[in-house]
Amino acid sequence: MSLKDPQVYELDRSDSPSRGPYDQPYRYSSDSEDGQDTPLSSQRAYQDDASQPLQPASYSKETVGKQPLAWLDSKRTRTGWTRYLIPSRFLCSLILLFLVALSLLLGVGGFWAYSKSVPLDGQSPPWYPSPAGGSVKAWSESYEKAAKLVGQMTLVEKVNVTTGIGWSMGMCVGNTGPVERLGFPSLCLQDGPLGLRFADNATAFPAGVTVGATWNKKLMYARGKAHGFEARKKGINVLLGPSMGPLGRLPAGGRNWEGFGADPVLQGYAAAQTIKGIQDSGVIATAKHYVANEQEHFRQSWEWGTPNAISSNMGDRTMREMYAWPFAESVRAGVASVMCSYNQVNNSYACQNSALLNGILKDELGFQGFVQSDWLAQRSGVASALAGLDMTMPGDGLSWADGNSLWGSQLTKAVLNSSVPVDRLNDMTMRIVAAWYQLGQDNTSTWPAEKDGGGPNFSSWTDDEEGLLHPGSPDAKEKGVVNKYVQTENTTEGGDHDRLARQIAAEGIVMVKNENNVLPLRRDGSGIETSNEKVKIAVFGDGAFPNPAGNNACKDRACNTGTLAMGWGSGAVELPYLSTPVDALHHNFDSDKVEFSGLADNSGKKVAELAKEQDLCIAFISADAGEGFVSWNGVKGDRNDLYAQKGGDKLVASVADNCGGDTIVVLNTVGPVILEKWIDLPGVKAVLIAHLPGQEAGNALADVLFGDVNPSGALPYTIAKDEKDYGPTSGIMYLPNGIVPQQDFTEGLYIDYRYFDKQSITPRYEFGFGLSYTTFKLSSMFLNPQGLSGATPAPRPNALVAPQISSEIPDAAEALWPKGMKKLKKYVYPYIASLSSVKVGAYPYPVGYATPISLSPAGGAEGGNPDLYTTALKVQATLTNTGSVPGQAVVQAYLSFPSNVISPSGKPIDFPVRVLRQWDKIFVGTSNEEKRQPVRLELTRKDCSYWDAEVQNWVVPKGEFRVCLGFSSRDEGHCSTFELVGDGKSEMHWCDSDGLRLHYGTA
Repeated sequence: MSLKDPQVYELDRSDSPSRGPYDQPYRYSSDSEDGQDTPLSSQRAYQDDASQPLQPASYSKETVGKQPLAWLDSKRTRTGWTRYLIPSRFLCSLILLFLVALSLLLGVGGFWAYSKSVPLDGQSPPWYPSPAGGSVKAWSESYEKAAKLVGQMTLVEKVNVTTGIGWSMGMCVGNTGPVERLGFPSLCLQDGPLGLRFADNATAFPAGVTVGATWNKKLMYARGKAHGFEARKKGINVLLGPSMGPLGRLPAGGRNWEGFGADPVLQGYAAAQTIKGIQDSGVIATAKHYVANEQEHFRQSWEWGTPNAISSNMGDRTMREMYAWPFAESVRAGVASVMCSYNQVNNSYACQNSALLNGILKDELGFQGFVQSDWLAQRSGVASALAGLDMTMPGDGLSWADGNSLWGSQLTKAVLNSSVPVDRLNDMTMRIVAAWYQLGQDNTSTWPAEKDGGGPNFSSWTDDEEGLLHPGSPDAKEKGVVNKYVQTENTTEGGDHDRLARQIAAEGIVMVKNENNVLPLRRDGSGIETSNEKVKIAVFGDGAFPNPAGNNACKDRACNTGTLAMGWGSGAVELPYLSTPVDALHHNFDSDKVEFSGLADNSGKKVAELAKEQDLCIAFISADAGEGFVSWNGVKGDRNDLYAQKGGDKLVASVADNCGGDTIVVLNTVGPVILEKWIDLPGVKAVLIAHLPGQEAGNALADVLFGDVNPSGALPYTIAKDEKDYGPTSGIMYLPNGIVPQQDFTEGLYIDYRYFDKQSITPRYEFGFGLSYTTFKLSSMFLNPQGLSGATPAPRPNALVAPQISSEIPDAAEALWPKGMKKLKKYVYPYIASLSSVKVGAYPYPVGYATPISLSPAGGAEGGNPDLYTTALKVQATLTNTGSVPGQAVVQAYLSFPSNVISPSGKPIDFPVRVLRQWDKIFVGTSNEEKRQPVRLELTRKDCSYWDAEVQNWVVPKGEFRVCLGFSSRDEGHCSTFELVGDGKSEMHWCDSDGLRLHYGTA
């Protein structure tokens, strides 16, 4: 299936049916002048209302309409010159009239522009009908069970399974309707990628970007398994994570921190390991957000005042090799759910885009689970069902919490009037039920029925033990026990999750500078020059301290106050506790030898004054971002720039210029930060990038600072010297460029390090870079190409025949509202009010619906054609620890494609200079037995292929490949070449310690 570039899809319609106290006091003063939004109350209310414009972080629905406007507040008396600065009511009326007139003019012009630039039904070939699940052996038993169960369901029961019951109508952020008659439960769906949002007694793990910085596949799996265990103990069926979209195309993207880094392969492996861990605990994982949701501004209709969401426009190759790659790895790992995103892709909403959902995801990638919408990302009824959406969340319609679902009773009508085929509804339902069986959630000993004490044992809406069972309904009165306070973090069955979180946070710290080996520190301060009785050490910046208002004072963590443990939004969680750096350092330094103090201030005279008295200074700075439904200090989701926030650069300069000794800088950040204002200052000796460490922030940092843990993190992105170095298309679109904002991904494959390489730009610190307290050496590199049968993968294997159940349209009377049943306001039901509401007729299906579609030769199994994952190259080497302390090294394999590759039509094929394809993190000791360790990596056919838009398949080009092993994207000390297709022979290459080829052989 060929996509046009920029591609426009059909169906762009929305009208279709340690926590302990300090051992002893330390000096702590605050003189901060940084203006921040007022901390929010802890009341839980998700304000991601797509029908309303963006609200600031201090917004609360309880205060809307209750707070007087500032200039009408009687407490603010207008005196003197201020009366001329505060507008009168008459002037306000004139301004309002002007804005209304302007909006009308723009609306007419905008409509004209829209009608001229974006065809209503799109332009690219449609992909119908939606492929049925149950086509692969690994899922066959689950689909057989699902067919038996769904075959017994009535129409309204099937609709109930596919439709959320409405925002806050159940205990979780998402709840489906149950089929109590057959024992199928209401499914609980809960955020998020780093923990359990709104849940008590749950771990606040390090964020995805921190996990990516560990480059540790075992930890990625362990975190996923612990996460899944906690979800299961809380009665959560579906975890809304991991996140691999956004990929990180835009360095300032608000939600980049939820993912694992700015590379599809890094994202793919990290996501796959996380998914395996979650699902090995019996919980359905969700790969999100599919796809190309790369910025928060204009991500969805009306949230930013625009009637349409932004459109991410790209071609076939960019989609396959970049943005869909991590999702392919997720599907290959067996992920049971995929969440479609808010944005449009090539001018069709992602949740009603048949080419994305039916064509790429379900056919080409062989996805067997169910597609759920992001919350309110569904923008049509019939169109989204036909295009491949299987579950709508949270169930409400085009406006937040309106109870006016696009499915529910509307889907029931659509099936009865034949505009949605019964077999499409059957497949939607079976995909959900099969996922339930696939994860063993039918096991009543592990997942007891609600009547037997099962289901969610927490409430997203109150911390009280008792509460409303349907708090989202205005007329809800039924109450019950909603919080059982089940422990999940540290159990005999699940293990010590606090310890795991601490290990991940420590390994996610990247040391990028360590002049004169100023690190690690000693607890007694020895090694630090001093003329005082005690060594004086101080920390500077509020980033070392707790939030004075409380760890969870800011709703959805939407403020950068105190230690930055995570970004904000639905991907954030409540902190059960927070180990802060000032706490951890205070407990670690020997008070008999070290005088430790701190200043929670990012500016002012006190910084310089205190710094002058110190023998060692540690400055804490940060950069925060988050989801677009909330803002902080002028940061509306996406960052405004790539510099440290709250005067961080000035803080470091002040400390480094005045400190009586060396300065260490600790940076907590959601992503890349420009360091040029201070990185070369003589006083700055060491820099640690601690990312978003979660609840164990301080303890993990202390582990690295004192050498208990040898730093082994590596950058999951590139740090530039200038924001412009990321490229002309790397900036956030802060202002709409049309009534349908258009964002063209014209850079194609060239983001982050790929762009730097292509343009020969020297970064400050390259992708994959990270220092250690020891040193490593690679040697004896050996390549063993496996030889491939041809340039394209083997023919697609035949699929299993999906189980069939009746596709007859049932009697409409079966769907009528049950007599005597009470109706809750805004609760989403599947029933119809009357038979007359069903308008039977010849409803037209989308253009192309009846046209047979050729199945993709790149498909045939979960993740794609199984031959794509045939081993194409084996790489071996020896890793030696040449230092004095044990440590872990991240050995990375980068591939360069042959030059002068030509497409079938004679067009040259462009390739990045190098692309990450594999890596391993290896522990190397210092004893004779441990100081040398083998390196063994394998590259697949897909790793050595490019997507050919003309052939519509993955192709291994002829010619000479080059593979390099190193410790970052720019480490080319150990490289060699090989070929895979051509004369049918493959060569084995040995290299000496300098990476030079020594011998050839054929196999």
